[in-house]
Amino acid sequence: MQTLSYDIEIKASKQKVWEILWQKESYQAWTQFFSCSSTMQSDWKVGGKTYFYDAKGDGMISIIERLDEPNVIIFKHIGMIQNGHEDTESDEVKTWAGALEKYMLFDLDDCTQVHVEVDIQP
Repeated sequence: MQTLSYDIEIKASKQKVWEILWQKESYQAWTQFFSCSSTMQSDWKVGGKTYFYDAKGDGMISIIERLDEPNVIIFKHIGMIQNGHEDTESDEVKTWAGALEKYMLFDLDDCTQVHVEVDIQP
C-alpha cells in the first residue's frame, strides 16, 4: 500500500474543525467533492463499525482504530457494501482490507492544522 498525506491550516479551533468534519450536515457538504450525497453512520466507539455510504447506499465498512476527540480519529477499512450486502471476505476486498485513513488535528497559533493520511493501493 501507498500512503498519501495532506495538510491544511484552517482558521478555527480544533473543536470547531472536528465538528465540521464529523457532524452529519457538514460531513455531507465537504465530502460532496469526493462522492455526491455521501453519508456516514458510526457508533463513535473504538472497535465499533463505521459505514460510509454513497447516494445508492453502497460504500465502505470501517472500524475505528483510535479516537481522541478532537485530536485524532483513525479508521481501518475492512469491507464494502454493495446492493445492501456487506462484503468483508471477497478477493477484491482482501487486496485493500486493513487500509487506514487518519485525521489528526493540531493547534497552531491562530488556527488548526489538519493532517490526513490515506492508504491506497497503487
